[in-house]
Amino acid sequence: MLKRKAFSYLENWKKTKKNECLLIKGARQIGKTFIVREFAEKNYRSFIEINFEKNPNLKTIFDENLDVKTLKEEISLRLPNINFIQNQTLLFLDEIQACPQARTALKFLAEQNEFDVIATGSLLGINYKEISSIPVGYERQYEMHALDFEEFLWAIGINENIISSLKSNFENKTPVKEETNKLMQKYLRQFMIIGGMPAVINKFLETNNYNIVHDEQEKIMNDYLNDIAKYAPTSDKPKARNCYLSIPRQLAKENTKFKFSEVEKKGTSRKYANALDWLRDANLIRYCYNCIPPDFPLATYVRQEQFRIYTNDIGLLIYMYGYQMKEAVLTDSLKGSAKGGIYENLIADFFVKKGYPLYYFKRDDSSSEVEFLIEKDCSVVPVEVKAKKGSTSSLDTLLKKDDTKFGYKLIDGNIGYAGKKITLPHYMAMFL
Repeated sequence: MLKRKAFSYLENWKKTKKNECLLIKGARQIGKTFIVREFAEKNYRSFIEINFEKNPNLKTIFDENLDVKTLKEEISLRLPNINFIQNQTLLFLDEIQACPQARTALKFLAEQNEFDVIATGSLLGINYKEISSIPVGYERQYEMHALDFEEFLWAIGINENIISSLKSNFENKTPVKEETNKLMQKYLRQFMIIGGMPAVINKFLETNNYNIVHDEQEKIMNDYLNDIAKYAPTSDKPKARNCYLSIPRQLAKENTKFKFSEVEKKGTSRKYANALDWLRDANLIRYCYNCIPPDFPLATYVRQEQFRIYTNDIGLLIYMYGYQMKEAVLTDSLKGSAKGGIYENLIADFFVKKGYPLYYFKRDDSSSEVEFLIEKDCSVVPVEVKAKKGSTSSLDTLLKKDDTKFGYKLIDGNIGYAGKKITLPHYMAMFL
């Protein structure tokens, strides 16, 4: 059983909630359903689960009156052998995007507060217009992701004391023992080719076979492409698919921004922008926006027309390059421009799972470029990513600004610092 940070979030919600349901958002197959079932087993005497995609006939429960008394009667009628025990029941509404009226009903369920309600949704961003009334103030939203690198380390049996020791190195800026550092870099490369999807990690733990890992990733990729074919607007289906499949090419060329010409010769934003937005709303991709100037607050200086795109899981990106890429990454023998883009997506994976919005910095009139910008203590922290090591002239320039307190250089190496520049091995992005 995989240990997930989301479980602690659910426990805190249960302790602190007041007349509110919990809505867990996130891409398909990241473990939302599993974590709710595990949480219910350990915290409730009665568990009632409704999956609107597996059982679309149950949507009729929410067709008429949405008062709690009627809903309990309708649920009891359609689901025999269930029991509503006051304050000891969890009602689980899975894939709630398939039943917009159930989303509206969350308000009334929260107001009555007879039992706890958790809803999950994979494609919530694509059908929000169908909801008659979003229950503002009555639902707490939580965005869940695939496993992050720390959770991956837990899964493969790395002792938490080792992770705590590494965090101490990070905080004190002291180099990691070379043997430990090399081992962590090996685990990081494993994480890159396996990714954070629970089903993929479980297959790896069961078999230690990368062929089987690749097959499991193929199933997830096919499910994602089927979602595009099923749910994207008719005019955007081929566009969304082609945009998604272009990401490995975009990153391999180290483009300073997403180029529609990589999707189709003479492709334009006008033609493909809606398809990209659909992919974002379906949680399949993440936008990373250029900020000029790179000043606090970053959202003020976003250039909406200049952005990069990253996949929602580093393992799926490596899958998209083909099986041989797994060997190249695992043995650290990858060469060429693709390597830089892969490591960018890796750090984007770290940041998204820590809740950071993604920003970067690239001037139009120079080659000055820093891969990521994050905010801390009302200041901008530049983060430059190097696949191996290399110079950091762009980062050095930003660090000369008086309002830039410090910046990070992420490398295939060890900890060091000089002035305001802190050098870290890539895996320590989990502590930023």
